[in-house]
This record gives sequence, structure tokens and C-alpha cells, in this order.
Amino acid sequence: MQLLDLLLGPWFWAIAFFLIIMVVIILSSIRVLAEYERGVIFRLGRALPGVKGPGLIFLIPIIDKLIKVDLREHFFEIPRQRCITKDNAPVDIDVLIYYKVVDARDSVIKVKDFKGASVGIAQTTLRAVVGDIVLDDVLAKREYINTVLRDKLDEATERWGVKVTTVEIREIDPPKQVQDAMIKQMEAERIRRAMVTEADGKREAAIKVAEGEKQSAILKAEGKRRAMILEAEGERQAAILKAEGYAAALDKIYSIAKNLDYKTMALQYLETLKSLGASPSTKFVFPAEFMQLIAPIREFLGGISKSTSSEE
Repeated sequence: MQLLDLLLGPWFWAIAFFLIIMVVIILSSIRVLAEYERGVIFRLGRALPGVKGPGLIFLIPIIDKLIKVDLREHFFEIPRQRCITKDNAPVDIDVLIYYKVVDARDSVIKVKDFKGASVGIAQTTLRAVVGDIVLDDVLAKREYINTVLRDKLDEATERWGVKVTTVEIREIDPPKQVQDAMIKQMEAERIRRAMVTEADGKREAAIKVAEGEKQSAILKAEGKRRAMILEAEGERQAAILKAEGYAAALDKIYSIAKNLDYKTMALQYLETLKSLGASPSTKFVFPAEFMQLIAPIREFLGGISKSTSSEE
């Protein structure tokens, strides 16, 4: 009974309450930081040097205050902004900015609202960059605008311990009038390219046709030249053979004629006269030398007549 009265007495409950408070205080002084987290500890309002984590962190209850910093890469969106280009064309642009914390202590101490400050800097920088570029370049040079924005933002946020890794323009929306003009311009450009392509095709075709005709003419001329050469060569060979045959005939005639006597020649003259007499002509023309030609015949005939009279 005395033990039960002791357990149920006020001292017991006071000790139990104290122990519970101590356990709560001890548990509240223990923190666990993930691999991607770091902790900045403020002790009585003063930031301790360096950062804590990852792993188990012990804090002095009531005295220490822990602020967690996420080191992973994050992004935030710049709301759609109306910007005026260098050629006074209005465009609506929205941007995504990717960043990560590289110095957890500076990101907590040196800036209160990093996202709000970055949005303000991004808006003013975006307007300044687009204001120095004409509309065609704004639409065509997104990568250039991304690079300039990233460099400007990174330069401004570097003192806060934050690194801007990427800036991406998500959408560029020019006014409807500008869009209609751009569509007409693209149609005109496509028509121009089609006409240029067609003209180039016709020119190439004409060149090919002319080249083919030239090659054909060259081949025809070459064939004609070779044919003329072969024909001339054939005529030359024929003339040579004809001359050789004529020379051989003359040589044969000469070899035979040099052995003939006047008697044989007389017989040949008689045969010729016989042929003349057999012709239907009634008029014959004899050259002046004909009497000299028949002189051997007279001598031959005279010799025959003498021999006959002597025999009688």
C-alpha cells in the first residue's frame, strides 16, 4: 500500500512529467538531413560558420535554429511578358529558369526571397535583351536570347550563392497582325523557292540537252571523218592497184611488142582495115601518117609478089 501510494503521489507524476519533457527536448534537438539537403544553424540569431549535413544533426534546444536548404536543381516560370522589339513590334514571351544552390549559407543569409528577386531581374533583363533585337531575330535567335538571359541572371544571382544553369524561352507569341504578315511572307518565300528550283531544273535540263547534242554532233563528225578517211583510203588503194595493173599490162604489152616483126604488124593493120570495112559507116577519116603506117604492108605485099613471079 505504501508503494502504491508512493507511485500515485505527486512526486511520481512530477518526475514522470520532467522525464517526458526531457525526452521531447532531446528528440527535438535531433535532425536528419537527406543527401541533397544542407543545414544552416543559427545560434542565438548568429549563423554558425559552414553548413551541416547530410546525416544526423544535433541542436542545442531553444538556442539553435536549423534552416534546411535543398541543393537539387529547381525551376520557376517567368509569367508572360509583353516586350517591344527594336523595330517596335510587341511580342509576348514566357521563360523557364532552372537553378540550383551552390552555397547554402549565402542563399539563406544574403537573400530573403530568391525566386521573387530572380523573377524581377529576369523580367527587366528580358525586356532589355528583346529591346535590342528586331522581331525576325527574336523569332530566329532563341538560343542567343537564352544565353544572354542566363549570363545576366547568373551574374546577378552569383552573390546569393545560387547558380542559374539554364534559361529556356518556352513560347514567343507575336500579335495576330504580325503572324498573318509572317504567314504571307513564308508563302511568298516558298513560291520564290519553288520558282527558283524550277528555273534551276530547266537550266540544268537545257544544259544536259545541249551537252547531249554537242556530244552527238561530235560523234557524228567523228564518224563522218572516219568514213571519209576510209573511203579515201579505199580509193587510194584502188588507184594504186589500178595503176599497178595498168603498169603491168603495159609492161606485158611492151615485152610482147618488142619481139614483133613488120609482118605481124602488117597482119594487125589488115585486121584493123577489115574491121573498119565491116562497120556501117560510109565515110572514113585517115590521118596523114596512115601512108607511113601501111608502108610495111606494101613492102610485105611487094615481097610476096616478087617471090611468086620468081617461082613461075
